[in-house]
Amino acid sequence: MVYGIGNPLIDIIINASDEDIARLGIHKGTMALIDEERREELLQMVEDRNVSYSCGGSCPNTIIALASLGVETTLAGKLGNDSYATIYRERLASLGVRDELVCTDKQKTGSTIILISEDSERSMNTFLGANRLYEAADVSEESVKNAEIFHFTGYMWDTASQRRAIERALMIAKEHHTIVSFDVADPFAVGRYHKAFLHLIKESCDIVFANREEARILFDNYDPYECCRSMGKLCRIAIVKDGNKGSFIAHEGTIIKIPPKGTPNPIDTTGAGDVYAAGFLYARTKGMDIEASGMIASILAGEIVTQRGAQFSEEKAKELRILLESGGWRYR
Repeated sequence: MVYGIGNPLIDIIINASDEDIARLGIHKGTMALIDEERREELLQMVEDRNVSYSCGGSCPNTIIALASLGVETTLAGKLGNDSYATIYRERLASLGVRDELVCTDKQKTGSTIILISEDSERSMNTFLGANRLYEAADVSEESVKNAEIFHFTGYMWDTASQRRAIERALMIAKEHHTIVSFDVADPFAVGRYHKAFLHLIKESCDIVFANREEARILFDNYDPYECCRSMGKLCRIAIVKDGNKGSFIAHEGTIIKIPPKGTPNPIDTTGAGDVYAAGFLYARTKGMDIEASGMIASILAGEIVTQRGAQFSEEKAKELRILLESGGWRYR
């Protein structure tokens, strides 16, 4: 079982014109953190539009992708006590993910309002809400203990409460030999917690994912290969993703180059890193070697960027599951 602690964010997806985006004072194509007042303002301004919902959040994306491939998964996090929490739980259940989400009356469910303009550009407005209140008491010792892999991201370092929760989970994982997987996930988080992340990687993590920008900030080096080498000295398996150039994986002093798979012209790169992590962890749960794990990660990342959104459709997930289980992925 793969156990993830993350920020469950309900994605509220709305089509919008460039005029709408300008009127709302949004910088097109960017991601902004917003407060509750701004969220209500945005929702009121687009309340007459057609809206669709999906389960979002970096760690949830990875957990959902794993579940779609047939891996037993559990997601922990915090929701508000509102209708968005109900939608999130129902969607998660339909996707086959076990839910250890806890509720609070103190904050509303976290959300990302995604405005999609006519040229398919995504403008994202994220309200963290209840996520920020996740705490150590919310962590299930049994779930961490019984998991094969515990996965979390750098976003969990943004409040002292969330950080303490992760530290408790890491302590349990260490005691019970649960594999720890950490996705750095955000260059801004690396900038804020540079020293803390280096210590975390060295002391607590078995598998670490970073993209080239996050790795550059961590190791003050523009060369992703050298960054991978440096990170490989701190943890058992270090992965640096280099966009459409592929990725590097360091393991026991050896660095493997994984080629990119899929289209050189992506439609939407949202969640590509989350799905890469899912592919790698999928292969590890199946006992595959490092190179095979990297190839599967690359194939899945290459597939997710050919569509909109960070989750595979049921039909696509079934197709990929057959590809992986049959060994057909080796010929891709």
